Amino acid sequence: MHLSEILTHLGEDRKNYFNAVSPPIIQSSNFAFDDLEQFRQDVTDELANHIYTRGNNPTVEILRKKLAALEGTEDALVVSSGAGATAMAMLANLKAGDHVICVKNPYSWTKNLLLNFLPRFGVGHTFVDGTEVANIEAAIQPNTTFLYLESPNTMTFELQDLRACAALAKRHGIVTMVDNSNCSPLFQRPIDYGIDIVMHTGTKYLNGHSDVVNGVICGSHEMIRKIFQTEIMTLGNIIGPHDAWLVIRGLRTLELRVKRSFESAMKIARWMETHPKVERVLFPFLPSFPQYELARQQMTGCGGHITAFLKTDSIERVEVFFKKLKRFLFAVSWGGHESLVVPMAAFYNVPGRENPPYPFTLVRFYIGLEDPDWLMEDLEEALREV
Repeated sequence: MHLSEILTHLGEDRKNYFNAVSPPIIQSSNFAFDDLEQFRQDVTDELANHIYTRGNNPTVEILRKKLAALEGTEDALVVSSGAGATAMAMLANLKAGDHVICVKNPYSWTKNLLLNFLPRFGVGHTFVDGTEVANIEAAIQPNTTFLYLESPNTMTFELQDLRACAALAKRHGIVTMVDNSNCSPLFQRPIDYGIDIVMHTGTKYLNGHSDVVNGVICGSHEMIRKIFQTEIMTLGNIIGPHDAWLVIRGLRTLELRVKRSFESAMKIARWMETHPKVERVLFPFLPSFPQYELARQQMTGCGGHITAFLKTDSIERVEVFFKKLKRFLFAVSWGGHESLVVPMAAFYNVPGRENPPYPFTLVRFYIGLEDPDWLMEDLEEALREV
């Protein structure tokens, strides 16, 4: 199906709502039945029918159809956050005594799930360097049932060979899941490489306006039903119809936004790599990136993230750099119109917390939709202080 068809028309039966161009927000918690027989028939399948919005809301259903088509999967679920999507998918596929393999340094709340939550229920884990499939294979135990990937990884963009990981996991009967938030479905389709579950922090590119928190789980009919019937229906981790409508709105411009962000980031990354005040730049589509060839093989682009290491051994000079920045917002998350910066120095010397595993010179930039030359002017002014 053509991308334009998915983003503009799929799932939108306009004749059912007065030929409105934009779908309605079905702001109802409950749905009535015509008679006893319809009630009896529909109430046994809450994923397929409209019974109660905790299960299947019509506005959310439109969004589900679009997201599944974007990822090339049979179905999708939308929940209240990316962290929730990861947790729901893992819980549905794990039991006491199981073992999870996860790439090292994943998103912080994924790490917390593995370190502090799942062990309470007898689930173990191993963090591995996922840049080599051999490391994953070496970590497999007789009770390993789940492999969690992030490609690119959250701060320094390490990739995993998705095709090789999926093949290895299938040989051992292991369920695979990947966080595809960075690339979006436009630049990477993990299902094409054999991955079982694809998740997104839909807060980022899929919504794209920094005004909705949501998470997405994509997979086969069987997998989606498995996650829905127990974890979603029991724990109630749902998205409301108004938020779903806002994400549908965001999807209209997904292609324009993601491509603009990638192209601007590419331009800025090339410029930063030659700057005398920058030690090193990480961006998957720079030839200097350690896994550049793998990036070109399994991705057609990537998100607007750039990680740079400033050339200084003084945290004070790093702090001055940030004081000079005027056109980047200091904020977590990403994927909206605005350019952001996450300074690793902010996490140093915090009372009661260990320093992070990255140097204080690390800066993660997210490049939004502004003119890249305008952003580079700001960076040049700030870099003079390093």
